[in-house]
Amino acid sequence: MMKPETVEEYYAQRPFIKTSDLNGEEGHFNVFKIETLSEDPETIAYGRKDYFKICVVSGKSNIHYADKSFEIKEHGLLFAHPLIPYNWEPLDKRQKGYSSIFTESFFEGQGNLKKYPFFQPGGYPVYELNEAEFLTLTDIFRQIEKENKSDFEYKNDVMCNLIFQLIHSALKMRPTPHMITEKNNAPGRITALFMDLLESQFPIKNTIDGISLRSASEFASQMAVHVNHLNKSVKEITQKTTSELIAERLLKEAKIMLKHSSWAISEIAYTLGFEGPAHFSTFFKKQLNLSPSQYRNR
Repeated sequence: MMKPETVEEYYAQRPFIKTSDLNGEEGHFNVFKIETLSEDPETIAYGRKDYFKICVVSGKSNIHYADKSFEIKEHGLLFAHPLIPYNWEPLDKRQKGYSSIFTESFFEGQGNLKKYPFFQPGGYPVYELNEAEFLTLTDIFRQIEKENKSDFEYKNDVMCNLIFQLIHSALKMRPTPHMITEKNNAPGRITALFMDLLESQFPIKNTIDGISLRSASEFASQMAVHVNHLNKSVKEITQKTTSELIAERLLKEAKIMLKHSSWAISEIAYTLGFEGPAHFSTFFKKQLNLSPSQYRNR
């Protein structure tokens, strides 16, 4: 599977955000303001994150998952979980609020985050807020920010309690009513995400880092959808099976590598995810009625 974005990678892409030591034994926690005014506000790319995230925001935006999308019209609350990939598309040039990111180990001994429904597949991780709710949750974030900057010996305990206060407040609210992905659009979105993930593995730049997603079940797991749902959606949109599309892309890359690289056939086989040259040769012959070496020398 493709690797999720780590906390270190998160900060590397955002050098303007200050943070403390990322190698602490107590896990990582940080909170910061969201204040942007841009003609082209940052879109968070679709994918997994290796950390939890809670955001309260003011500004119109769409938040996309594999099989559904949510629209925030004015104020929103988002819970992001490491197992559930998503992307965030700001629509207003002004976005403001607070964001908190933390690792599960930060809450060790404090409670089980994963038991809450918005941190589970199929749950509702997005809440639309009215003005009063937005101000209430923003005030909790201000308290978290204040504690995070303090020298109080037990500030981590205080911040954990405040995060659970956020969680419990959300449980008393309702999921956002503005789910904008209609039934007919879901297969198209799932198929587009599948094709993006498939294409993102190429080109292969060296013989050490090969592809990591080869089967429909691996793609479905990466997208946090059931494999049957993925297969049905892809078939509906493309009139081809998931396996056929994967095979076509592997064949295309194999032909490029055989013609335009000096890599041994065994190296090509392994980087494309085959168990060995024999399996690769069988696959290639089935597609073109030629062996890899015959195609290379033709």
